[in-house]
Amino acid sequence: MCETTREGDEPAMPVEPVREEKPRIARRCICCGSPRLARSPAILMPFVAHRVFGWQPVEIDDSWGLRTISNGHAYSICNSLGCLDCGMLFLDIRFTDDEMAALYRGYREEEYTALREHYEPGYRERNAALNAGIGYIPQIEAFLSPYLPERIRILDWGGDTGINTPFKDRTNLFHIYDISAKGVIEGAAVVDMPTVRETSYDLIVCSNVLEHVPYPCELLAAIKASMTRDTILYIEVPYEEVIRLHGGSGDLCTRKRHWHEHINFYCESALRHMVDAVGLEVMRLEQLSDGNDDLTPSQFMMACRLPV
Repeated sequence: MCETTREGDEPAMPVEPVREEKPRIARRCICCGSPRLARSPAILMPFVAHRVFGWQPVEIDDSWGLRTISNGHAYSICNSLGCLDCGMLFLDIRFTDDEMAALYRGYREEEYTALREHYEPGYRERNAALNAGIGYIPQIEAFLSPYLPERIRILDWGGDTGINTPFKDRTNLFHIYDISAKGVIEGAAVVDMPTVRETSYDLIVCSNVLEHVPYPCELLAAIKASMTRDTILYIEVPYEEVIRLHGGSGDLCTRKRHWHEHINFYCESALRHMVDAVGLEVMRLEQLSDGNDDLTPSQFMMACRLPV
C-alpha cells in the first residue's frame, strides 16, 4: 500500500501551487499544490543518477564489511508520489537548474548516447529512430489549424532541433528556445529569453517538455508572460501507460517503481489543474493514439490561451 501523508486538515480540493520555494524533495503536488500525497519507494534509473549526480550503482559484497546491510546491487533510491486530489504521479526529487543542464546538455548526441547505451543496451538503435522525427505531425496540425492564421509566427519552447515542430512550411518566423545547445534545422533560429520576450507569436509549442521539468507551473508561467491575446499555446505530454491503466486507483504510486527522464506523469485532471493554476484557459484537450509501439505512446494534446 502507498503511505499517505497529510498535513493538517486541508480539504480535498486544489490549492494554489507554492512557487516561492524550490524544495529538493517535493512535499506538495507540483500541479495543484495539494499536500495530500501518497508515496511509495522507487529507484532513480542508473543513467539519470550518473548523468545528473555522478552516482553509479555498486555491488555490495563481503569485502564491504557491512554488518547490517545485505549483499547485493545498490541503486539510487527515491519515492513515487501520487496526488490524492488531482491524480498527478511524479518523482519526489526535483532537479536544480544545473542538474537539468547536466542531464540535457547535448541531448541524444554522442556523449549522452554512449553513456545511456552503457546502462541501457540497445538505446543507440532506439535513439536513431527517435532522431528521425515523429510521424503524427499532421494530426497536431489538424488539431490546431482552426485557431491559427495561414502564415504563422512560431516559438517552439524546448523544441530541440525543430524537427518535430508543426507548421514548419507555414512560418513567417520560426524560433526555438531550448537548453540542449544543439544545432537546428534549416529555417529555424535559436533565440534567447530577451528575444522571446520582445517577440509576438501566433503559436507557442511546448511539446513533450513538461514531463521532464521539475516545476511545470513555473515554466508555464514563463511561457504565459510571452503570450498575447492572439497567441495559442500548444501543450503535448505523454499519456503514460501506468496512468492509462491505473489512474485513479488508490495504489497508483506503487505501480511506478523506477524513474527516468520523465519525472512527471499527467492525467487529464492534473493537466487542467496545472493550466488553471497559472491563469490560462483550456480551449481544447484530446487524447491522441499515435501508434502501437514504445516509440509512439499515446499523447495528451491541449490548446490554451490567455483568458478572454
